[in-house]
Amino acid sequence: MIRQRRHPAATQRTTRLEAFTDGVFAIAATLLVLDLTQYSPGKVDSDADMWAALGGMGELFLNFVLSFGLLCLMWMVHVHQFEHIARVDATMVWLNNARLLFIVLVPFATNLTTEYSDFLAGRLAMPLAFFLAILFSWLQWGWAVRRRDVMLPDMTRADAVAYGRGSLSALFISAAVVALAPWIGSAAFLLFFVDGPLTRALRGKGD
Repeated sequence: MIRQRRHPAATQRTTRLEAFTDGVFAIAATLLVLDLTQYSPGKVDSDADMWAALGGMGELFLNFVLSFGLLCLMWMVHVHQFEHIARVDATMVWLNNARLLFIVLVPFATNLTTEYSDFLAGRLAMPLAFFLAILFSWLQWGWAVRRRDVMLPDMTRADAVAYGRGSLSALFISAAVVALAPWIGSAAFLLFFVDGPLTRALRGKGD
């Protein structure tokens, strides 16, 4: 039987892409805990030693919580985007794959930032992984807007563009985190607390 070839410009439904993406996010978030399970508190002879050992894991816990929280936020953005994206094409799939490339690197980058925070490359590993993942998420939405008639049939162009403006918030913040991380380390991620107000401000601008 001759296999029928689809036209190069053809689109496809999003179900399998969403399932694959959900799985990658779930695995990346789960792998983060390996840093905690592989940490050895050393010799513990008393409750005081145990509490001191747990206190020594402060940076490890902080980076774990930050990475897990940001992965959850990025997954929520993915879910919200695909409530509107009806179909995808090859370009959309590869933009999504590029985003997932940096998502799966988050556990490794988090470990580098924790273990080698005394070095510039170590302090930048985690911020860069999130910045690049967010960048490709923003590019993915931009591509959907370009093909809005097919991919975003339930959104007006004004709404789609406004959503894109709002998504610039995370991109700006992640870029600022990369710039500040060499100086203040993981504390730079606290900038994401202003993501909500900045997103609303950017979406409303020009309306």
